Amino acid sequence: MNTEAAYAIGTPGKKWTDGDKETWFQQQHKKRSYFEQVVTKLDELSTDFIIEQYGNLLYDTENYPLYALKSVNWLADKPAILITGGVHGYETSGVQGAIRFLKDAAAQYQGKFNFVVLPCISPWGYETINRWNPLTLDPNRCFYENSPAQESSAVMQYIKTLAVKFMAHIDLHETTDSDNSEFRPALAARDAIEQKSWNIPDGFYLVGDSTKPQANFQKAIIDSVEQCTHIAPADDENKLIGVPLAQFGVINYAARELGLCMGLTDAEYVTTTEVYPDSERATDESCIIAQVAVITGALNFLSTL
Repeated sequence: MNTEAAYAIGTPGKKWTDGDKETWFQQQHKKRSYFEQVVTKLDELSTDFIIEQYGNLLYDTENYPLYALKSVNWLADKPAILITGGVHGYETSGVQGAIRFLKDAAAQYQGKFNFVVLPCISPWGYETINRWNPLTLDPNRCFYENSPAQESSAVMQYIKTLAVKFMAHIDLHETTDSDNSEFRPALAARDAIEQKSWNIPDGFYLVGDSTKPQANFQKAIIDSVEQCTHIAPADDENKLIGVPLAQFGVINYAARELGLCMGLTDAEYVTTTEVYPDSERATDESCIIAQVAVITGALNFLSTL
């Protein structure tokens, strides 16, 4: 389906001008509070985690402090795990799942691993329920040197300052119906390209890094998540979102080549989660629980190595 002419902003067949991008920005409105739903929850974790502000997002008159949490009892001989959420601010369970893990499940793993957790990388996107930032940039395509996205650049700089070799990186995401109804049509209009809609998978799936897929690691996570929610079946072409299935519930992307967050480090084990909150079989709570099951499943697997 050609979605190029379906979007209200811009001229069909022409890339968006700066004026078109400004029009888009002016149409965005705050729908929830980053400070009330995220920051206040971080304060409750200060006993077990060091809370560090690693940057600020400055957009228009808004100022968003960016936070990371690190294990209080950091030991150099323990493997380090990076957990990121909210790269796309509209993907709610990634943000809340990272926080829920820290609150309810992290304690049992503190003796085995060091943790660095960035629960909400795109707070403006969280508040306005957006995939893009105010400059119509997708932060999850901007993890590369001299990144034009403040969100991605701030994370990359912070990770560099840590000078930590991570064993694993778990990036928490969602795939929603709005990908087809809003975000893909907007992308097609912005870039004056023809976009084909894909079927949104009904259920959970993972995206691994095609340069280091780690099939057993991905399967362990799928097995863990399957205990609490359903895994997305492949379509008639044995694909998920247009990508060939690597194994049940798993596809692979070239993470670093595409500027994805999961390509941020040199970690040997990486995965991106995709929860489907719009399923008739899902609730907000079940999506959060699924994200926690991802992390615990991954850690249980890594504990055996």
